[in-house]
Amino acid sequence: MQVARRGICWRLFLFSCLLLESSCQDFGGQTQFICTSVPKDMDICAATLQNSVPGEDLKTTVMQLRETVLQQKETIMNQKETIRELTSKLARCESQSGAEPGDARPGGRRKEAGTKNTMGDVSRGPADTLTQLSQTLQSLKQRLENLEQFSRSNNSVQANSLKDLLQSKIDDLEKQVLSRVNSIEEGKPGLRNETEQRGRVESTLTSLHQRITDLEKGQRENRPLDKFQLTFPLRTNYMYAKVKKSLPEMYALTVCMWLKSNASPGVGTPFSYAVPGQANELVLIEWGNNPMEILINDKVAKLPFLINDGKWHHICVTWTTRDGVWEAFQDGVKRGSGENLAPYHPIKPQGLLILGQEQDTLGGGFDATQAFVGDLANFHIWDRKLSVGEIYNLATCSSKAQVGNVFAWMETSLDIYGGASKWTFEACRQLN
Repeated sequence: MQVARRGICWRLFLFSCLLLESSCQDFGGQTQFICTSVPKDMDICAATLQNSVPGEDLKTTVMQLRETVLQQKETIMNQKETIRELTSKLARCESQSGAEPGDARPGGRRKEAGTKNTMGDVSRGPADTLTQLSQTLQSLKQRLENLEQFSRSNNSVQANSLKDLLQSKIDDLEKQVLSRVNSIEEGKPGLRNETEQRGRVESTLTSLHQRITDLEKGQRENRPLDKFQLTFPLRTNYMYAKVKKSLPEMYALTVCMWLKSNASPGVGTPFSYAVPGQANELVLIEWGNNPMEILINDKVAKLPFLINDGKWHHICVTWTTRDGVWEAFQDGVKRGSGENLAPYHPIKPQGLLILGQEQDTLGGGFDATQAFVGDLANFHIWDRKLSVGEIYNLATCSSKAQVGNVFAWMETSLDIYGGASKWTFEACRQLN
């Protein structure tokens, strides 16, 4: 009888070990047996049952352990997948960090934002820095020429005095640039102070931009508040205009504006509207060698615009949430249409509307390669689809032309940053 009991106990012991071994195999590890010493004269069954639970409880415990092991196995597999994804993203980021600016893409495919650069999207190499300085100086000269024309027509002594001062400052800047060119050519040790020199030049440029902007503000009294154009002379990550109010929720819209640009490649981003959680809620962009596109909730439609010729063009885009139907007009003529552009998705409210830059994050993440270069005027937004006749009136500067009921083009509705300038709008004057 004692031998039989011992046999039954060994069978229970071996059965438990087999269950534990099966669970260990499911986990993928190696099997280990745990042994407990038993006094020589003690009944093995009694010792086993003394340190264990009844049969049903033992089975339940083993099943719970098995379930725990399986859950841990699933967790580990998920963690391995996450690690693989992070490793892949890290590899892509490392590869993009050495890529050319043209590798960026709109609609969530843009390159990762790097350190902000006050001189725009330029390499810090001497040659590229000098090129950017030359472009900036040329922009300042153009603005000074405009000021000269203004002062001649208004006979302003104050304008002439400030213009002469600014001209003197620009001459000093050109001497600094020439000195740096000579240093590069002669390979002087003074190039070690390049960062300090650049800081002085950028500080002087900022001061000049501010002085010219202050003088330009004096022209506001000589024109209506809606008869102006914004000029973005350089492809930078710091020139833009911010609309002071947000957009309402819209189930249809019409966006119209005048544009002039000959930038290459692509004119950039005339405007972008971002909302919390969606940077591409409403964007108009011509990036790189791609055609101009409109993005709504990150969905894309290619627009048949040809405006990169340095001339003024009037463009309009209409859209309705029903079936995502859109139409595109250039200079008052319908050039294309389509559907299925973010159908049944209303434009969300409480966002931020930026002119001249593409937002990768709400109100920021600007990329100089996607910035608008050129002139922009008469930017209007409606919460309905305009008729063909209404769009034609806008494109021909008719007295019957309407203003946007969601956003109307007014100087007081915008905040200007980074040296973007305002001038009297000339396109409608030329048409009339």
